[in-house]
Amino acid sequence: MTSAHSVSPGGPPGEPAWWRDAVVYQVYPRSFADTDGSGTGDLRGVTEHLDHLAALGVDVLWLSPVHPSPHADNGYDISDYRAIDPLFGTLRDFDELLSAVHARGMRLIMDLVVNHTSDEHPWFLAAREDGPGGPLRERYIWRPARPGRRPGTPGAEPNNWGSWFSGPAWTFDEASGEYYLHVFSPKQPDLNWENPEVRQSVFATMRWWLDRRVDGFRMDVINLVSKDPALPDGPVADGARYGDGSRSFVCGPHIHTYLAQMRREVFARYPRRLLAVGEMPGVTVEEARLFTDPARGEVDMVFQFEHMSLDQGPGGKFDPRPLRLTDLKKSLGRWQTGLGAGWNSLYWSNHDQARVVSRFGDDRPAFRARSATMLATVLHLHRGTPYVYQGEELGMANAPFGTVEDFRDIESLNHYRERTAAGADPGQVLDALRERGRDNARTPMQWTAGPQAGFTSGHPWLAVNPDHVTVNAEAQRADPGSVFHHYRRLIALRHEEPAVTGGDFRMLLAEDERVYAFLRHDRATGTELLVLGNFTGEEAAFALPEDIGPRSWAGSPTVLANLPGPALPGPPWRLRPWEARVHRRRAP
Repeated sequence: MTSAHSVSPGGPPGEPAWWRDAVVYQVYPRSFADTDGSGTGDLRGVTEHLDHLAALGVDVLWLSPVHPSPHADNGYDISDYRAIDPLFGTLRDFDELLSAVHARGMRLIMDLVVNHTSDEHPWFLAAREDGPGGPLRERYIWRPARPGRRPGTPGAEPNNWGSWFSGPAWTFDEASGEYYLHVFSPKQPDLNWENPEVRQSVFATMRWWLDRRVDGFRMDVINLVSKDPALPDGPVADGARYGDGSRSFVCGPHIHTYLAQMRREVFARYPRRLLAVGEMPGVTVEEARLFTDPARGEVDMVFQFEHMSLDQGPGGKFDPRPLRLTDLKKSLGRWQTGLGAGWNSLYWSNHDQARVVSRFGDDRPAFRARSATMLATVLHLHRGTPYVYQGEELGMANAPFGTVEDFRDIESLNHYRERTAAGADPGQVLDALRERGRDNARTPMQWTAGPQAGFTSGHPWLAVNPDHVTVNAEAQRADPGSVFHHYRRLIALRHEEPAVTGGDFRMLLAEDERVYAFLRHDRATGTELLVLGNFTGEEAAFALPEDIGPRSWAGSPTVLANLPGPALPGPPWRLRPWEARVHRRRAP
């Protein structure tokens, strides 16, 4: 295992990078547990269910935003960075949660959303009042209309960029006659990180929370904060209405400078080892190698999205295509071997992704548990830090949304309006939302088979999935063969087996479209793990390569499996539908 010196990003020299054998559990508070009957989850609900996390064996709680917000993007539009939204509770509730997390030997990291603020943040309100050329205006990115165009008319925007949430990336401010930039919603104006005052305010806010003893941050779209000041037009794809500006702000010109400054002025000031996770859409392996290089100390790991785009057609997220397993192997394999001394984040699910058992597995009753546990096994035994999104450990599935009125997510609603206005078939657009919409991840956590899945005593902000009567935490904790207990055993294996955290990685069967197979090898102990997963609903036959001594794996001890069977059956080698197996041997 490659050592990580504590220049990255904080703590005394030589302190171990504790996250390398940790597992992170993401809580989306709005949908986790409601204690006051409001229909929206709250901080006390998280505290009350910490024993669920402790029983699972996770090490870190990642808390999605709980700051005051108009909730145009469900809290990722923040109006006050040093407070708790009354929707979720109080600062005292947060402190009690943090203490309870630490009392259980776990850590807590917060979501840091600083590419943009809410348009209701006092800074943006002041910037609007300040007018063109004013010092408060420089906290955001404002530009006049395109030369020769009348401000406020279509096509007069400063450039041709499209928003990632549909429509143009610029909104006209009638009072000043200028436009402001928003890569996401008009309710989320982008901060101007070129302004030193902005950076210092962000760093001071981070220190404020670290002084309360939080253990680090997951930094939302942090690689978008540096923009090319020229803001040039972007290329326009065939059939697209707007240009793609990403080459001007994804890993922009000063991003490494800003993250290095953040390390010096925030993380390096604390004696304890803190965790810095950078969510980085569009990042390449080569760029991530720089971001995660311990000698550079910018972030400890990146959250990348390459494998999340492999089942998308030319139309993007809402143009779904079947996943080719060989594409997944190429992508994950490249990230396994390409980071050098850096480190991976491992995930299938989060608050922005459809449920993985519905997306890459089979959520029908006969195969839900099998495919959920196979997917978990394959993912968690890669090199990196695994993330579990709430309900993933139960095999929670996509919800049966009936009409567009059932959705709440701004991305889905904007997409539906834009596509149907352009003449697309409403039924087809709705089908795509059902399959890939973010609300699939945001249906309430399924605690029991009772009313509203035990999530609330009131009316939930988003409808509970009706399958909670059979898929819920109470039932699974009582069933040793459940998805929950498979996750528990998988997490324990990571904690106990050095080959999982520090071992070399070798992809096997790279061209097989059914079986995902790889080796992990710990050089210090000579231990090897063979990990096998069948990504289909049919029996899959395969041949292990001769150079790994395949016959010595026959009858090798089973470390973990999602179906009964004490020994690896072969040769000839076969896996049952959605079967996962992990075997151990001493390297020959």
